[in-house]
Amino acid sequence: MRRHSDPQPWTAMQPIAIYHEHPDWFKPLFAELERRGLPYVRLDASAHAFDPSEDDVPYSLVVNRASPSAYLRGHRQSTFHTLHWLRHLERIGIPVVNGSQVYAFELSKASQLDLLEELGLPYPRSRAINDASRAVEAAHGLRYPVLIKANIGGSGAGIVRYESEAALAGAVSRGELNLGVDGVALVQESAPLRNGHIVRVETLGGKYLYGIKVFPAVGSFDLCPADACQTTDGVELVGAACAADAPKTGLRVEGYEPPKEIIEQVEAISRRAGLDIGGIEYLVDDRDGKHYFYDINALSNFVADPESVIGFNPWGQFVDYLVDRSASRSAPRRAATALAEDHVAALP
Repeated sequence: MRRHSDPQPWTAMQPIAIYHEHPDWFKPLFAELERRGLPYVRLDASAHAFDPSEDDVPYSLVVNRASPSAYLRGHRQSTFHTLHWLRHLERIGIPVVNGSQVYAFELSKASQLDLLEELGLPYPRSRAINDASRAVEAAHGLRYPVLIKANIGGSGAGIVRYESEAALAGAVSRGELNLGVDGVALVQESAPLRNGHIVRVETLGGKYLYGIKVFPAVGSFDLCPADACQTTDGVELVGAACAADAPKTGLRVEGYEPPKEIIEQVEAISRRAGLDIGGIEYLVDDRDGKHYFYDINALSNFVADPESVIGFNPWGQFVDYLVDRSASRSAPRRAATALAEDHVAALP
């Protein structure tokens, strides 16, 4: 198998479809595909249509890069349409990277916690509610401060911290609680972060790829690594995926390799969720020194300027993975074409 250091045109391969909505996050992916001469098409998740009666699509692979935070950019319509289309593709046998099972986990923080419970892994104590009137009751037995966290979030959206029961009850009485796109939210303990950071561990094909420490700005829940454009020592990062206002956010990052035990747990989560590619986040609670997983990200935005932060470019490994996956669909077609050509050549 060819590795990412060796570009060549792939004229016999059907295009890879990159289904996405964010305008900037995947510029490095497009650049790597173009560098290798790989055929691909971009599909706009915010304005998309499909025919349930079709039994094929002209792609060797569909790569799902739809984001649950699309509603923040006026693209709320992509959220559940994406789920329907992925299920359709799977029904007709089209290979999908991060398919419907994975995307369903992306759309439900409650389901993510169920998965962690199934695996016996630690997570912050939480309750799920579907009506704001249940928030104070659901918080009984939890340590304050608590978070109200929208089930469908993205980029830190839909998370509000309440320091006391009185503060939460006041917000409920004023009608201030927003349970998000699907009307479901978590009531979750908010832990003080040991050393002021969380850890995000990226996986590819169920295996550890790299880890980073992410230091959020004070009071912020936005931990998107593609938007982090400063290292912990203040060096500004560069890269096509950096948001224009990222240096203003105060989000800082540094490369980090977690302990072996945590890497093994992350890989177990990735395999159980069926993640082709994704980032799993955990924190260390400063009160007890223990780690707690709290987010499974099927939409993996690699850190900006990865060579500076982690020492290599993970987009190359990701495209290697896509080539391998797309080859499994293209190979039978290429073989059938060659057989037909041989048959024609043998005719008198």
